[in-house]
Amino acid sequence: MSTITAEPVTSTAPAAPRGQVTQARVLRSEWIKMRTLRSTFWTLAAALIALIGLGALFCTFTASRWASFNPHERADFEPTLTSLRGYFLAQLAIGVLGVLMITGEYATGMIRATLAAVPTRLPVLWAKAGLYAAVVWVVATVGSLIAFLLGQGILSSKHIGTSLSAPGVARVVFGAGLYLTVVGLLGVAIGALIRNTAGGIATVFGLLLVVPVLFEALPSSWANHVNQWLPSNAGQSLVTLHHQAHTLSPWTGFTVFLLYGLVALAGAAYLLKRRDA
Repeated sequence: MSTITAEPVTSTAPAAPRGQVTQARVLRSEWIKMRTLRSTFWTLAAALIALIGLGALFCTFTASRWASFNPHERADFEPTLTSLRGYFLAQLAIGVLGVLMITGEYATGMIRATLAAVPTRLPVLWAKAGLYAAVVWVVATVGSLIAFLLGQGILSSKHIGTSLSAPGVARVVFGAGLYLTVVGLLGVAIGALIRNTAGGIATVFGLLLVVPVLFEALPSSWANHVNQWLPSNAGQSLVTLHHQAHTLSPWTGFTVFLLYGLVALAGAAYLLKRRDA
């Protein structure tokens, strides 16, 4: 009796090549994360509601009480800033979401899987920061334009509105979108630096809201020189129509604010490479 031995079958099919990690693929991955999180939609929606809704509310209130305004109040009235007043509250929502872009993954432990898939790490930070900045710029710019047009429509009933063609108005309207974009970038950077949601949000609020108030307690000879260089004060110079003596010019102030964001992002990149997940 003969025994037939079956020879092992060797597959000659080439193994599927492992996908190369590229910045474009990391961007796509981060985009999927961003658009599938409900917090992204609701937080950006809250920012839009604050930006448009508060502007319309302030314009309605101003138009209804315009007849009772005294000459000094009428002289100080700025229709552009009145319709964009909501950006001050919108920055809080955008800053919070920027922090959550990073700290949310640290809280759930998903960051370990993310960094294991992208061993060089930095493409993850660039993707998160760049993608969020682009989304915020679109949302904030569209929201600022709608808030301005809606507000001027309300104010026009009392013939106290303005237009985009007026000197400095276009810069203020589109500057609000740029300011909020840097706020979002700063939020992402601080979230990556601190890696804790509560600490990151407290730091963003402190830099944007608390620090300027604290520095106002300084003697005026100091405050006039220091306050203009603080992050939010420098950035808001782009959203100010008429400037005082001790404030930075619009684009100089915005450049200073942007440098704050970029320095924070550089620090986050340095620590991301050196610290464990």
